[in-house]
Amino acid sequence: MIELLESLQWWQWWVFAMVLVIVETLLPSGILYGVAFAAFLVGAAMAGNVELVSTWQVQLEGFVGLAIVFGWIGRKLRNLLLAPRTADSEFDSRPSRVLKPPGDTEPPLNLNKAAPPAPKPVALKPAAVKPKPAPPNRTIDKTKLPSRHVSVGPERAPHRSYYYAMGLGEEDIAKPFVGVATSWNEAAPCNISLGRQAQSAKAGVEAAGGTPREFTTITVTDGIAMGHAGMKSSLVSRDVIADSIELTMRGHCYDAIVGLAGCDKSLPGIMMAMLRLNVPAVFMYGGSILPGRFEDRDVTVVDVFEAVGKYSTGTVDEEYLHKLEQVACPSAGSCGGQFTANTMACVSEAIGLALPGSSGAPAPYQSRDHFAEMSGQAVMELVAKGGPKPRDIVTIAALENAAKVVAASGGSTNAALHLPAMANEVGIDFDLHAVAKIFRATPYIADLKPGGKYVAKDMYDVGGVPVLMKTLLDAGVLDGSCITVTGKTIAENLADVEFPTDQDVIYPASAPISSTGGVVGLRGNLAPQGAIVKVAGLTKQTFNGTARVFEREEDAFAAVQMKDYKEGDVLVLRYEGPRGGPGMREMLSTTAAIYGQGMGEKVALITDGRFSGGTRGLCVGHIGPEAAVGGPIALIQDGDQIQIDAVAGTINLEVSDEDLADRRAKWSPRENDFRSGALWRYVQTVGDAEKGAVTHPGARAESHIYADI
Repeated sequence: MIELLESLQWWQWWVFAMVLVIVETLLPSGILYGVAFAAFLVGAAMAGNVELVSTWQVQLEGFVGLAIVFGWIGRKLRNLLLAPRTADSEFDSRPSRVLKPPGDTEPPLNLNKAAPPAPKPVALKPAAVKPKPAPPNRTIDKTKLPSRHVSVGPERAPHRSYYYAMGLGEEDIAKPFVGVATSWNEAAPCNISLGRQAQSAKAGVEAAGGTPREFTTITVTDGIAMGHAGMKSSLVSRDVIADSIELTMRGHCYDAIVGLAGCDKSLPGIMMAMLRLNVPAVFMYGGSILPGRFEDRDVTVVDVFEAVGKYSTGTVDEEYLHKLEQVACPSAGSCGGQFTANTMACVSEAIGLALPGSSGAPAPYQSRDHFAEMSGQAVMELVAKGGPKPRDIVTIAALENAAKVVAASGGSTNAALHLPAMANEVGIDFDLHAVAKIFRATPYIADLKPGGKYVAKDMYDVGGVPVLMKTLLDAGVLDGSCITVTGKTIAENLADVEFPTDQDVIYPASAPISSTGGVVGLRGNLAPQGAIVKVAGLTKQTFNGTARVFEREEDAFAAVQMKDYKEGDVLVLRYEGPRGGPGMREMLSTTAAIYGQGMGEKVALITDGRFSGGTRGLCVGHIGPEAAVGGPIALIQDGDQIQIDAVAGTINLEVSDEDLADRRAKWSPRENDFRSGALWRYVQTVGDAEKGAVTHPGARAESHIYADI
């Protein structure tokens, strides 16, 4: 050893250092960087004829000392700079403030530990949803997949060079490209956990033989956009989300998609894109928020909106309001009641685009990451087998199943807008009237907020959407023959689900809360194109009252804040439709304030705009034709009598045909303030709410489908 050290030349020390660097690259440890650097310095000193290293003893001592010092530095630098960033550090840098309500059956995700094996979904056999692992040596022929246009053949060498730049190897480029699309952002808690879940979806894609390519789209969060002009952007965002995903998939020729969504319009927007593209696709909801706890009860953000009304009447003080707002939303996730996000999450399972049970767990739970990984594996199974593709899954029967689940759960009226829009993507006629007909014939069985007692987490705790669907299936309400992304039918997916009898969140379909769904359609001379109203939890479903007309929501909200209305009024909020708003705003601020003032069932509200999934009371939305095109709602005058009968399904203006004709002759269109930009463009293309407020012709006008390129 001594003779070897004495015989080494400076350049041999450098060769030794380079060998160590190569070994470190292949077997990363951190320490070898330090050893290599020490060897390099010793060689450099010898090359400079430094007397300090002229003897082997000094060489050895210096080498060992430098190796220890620089090895420690190397390990630290490697951990800091070279280790891959986790989803949590990259997307969730500020951990959610989680308050664990009593009775939780699963702890929230600990961001500092590796996730243990996920628990079985309640009452759902894992084998019913978990795809088989891909054989390690499975290869998929890309010559008929869209990604061949960017990855196969000598002429695609420039395209492949970009993938090499992003760290992909030849094997990665040879695999199918799977888009992993999320609406992650820091706009609201609904979306903040999606980045974390996307990493699990990507891991599932990789494990099953694909190459994931992550990208994001926009969202507009209704809760923050509510009550001001920002809400005009909400419905518009649904179509922008669908369009942006379509363009990303088309532009980069991805072969399949896993879509993760959290906020209201991102759920239908992503599912619309899947139907439009018709490549193998699996949808997954990002999960509900945990319920807040306040004064020994569960609360949601709707309680805060209603507390604003209580504050305006002096029922509560500012300190009460401040304390409530601090605890109402204790974690990541979408609003906790059966509002629009949770409604459309139920739709994703009922319609067959999501894995069974995947929509239930709250956003902070570890099982969300488990389902995300399963979704990534499942989409690769669909790629390998060539389907079923979204348009194989979303048939008229599947759309009807989705509408039945909305009605049974007391879901959001917005489903009557989104289901027709999804149907448009596959060329199926399924308008507001078709949806409303199903709503009326479906039993209401889930006691969920805003009309009921429980939140989304409570339904998850008793088995989630599979239990709801199972009792509907057993009662003959659902069509069990519809195919799903598992490759199995709904009946097969639910075969092992058992209905728990020791709970009152979900009632048996044979003994429902009511025989009619929680959402019903209306029609009459005030709404020739129809309207929609949520009746879940209402004790009174008929109303005869006097019109009080407002030309925009802000004026109505101001009147409510000043208590400038009275019992028996029908508040008419018009010029809030898709074209007239523009954007068809939701009006939760106004309806919640009325409820907070104790006037919830003493007045009625009607609009050509929308009401939030969190709205309760006799609130009629989607009235068409809208005021902007001269619909009857534009002709209402203060003092007119309006009759609403949710039992019979009618809404009428008690004004003679002659008077209405006279008013119509005097009516002239109004211009809005949005004369350029995205909202202007939306007005030029958007259609009636009756057909889903869609912005393009849909599959009926297609001459080709993206999946066939």
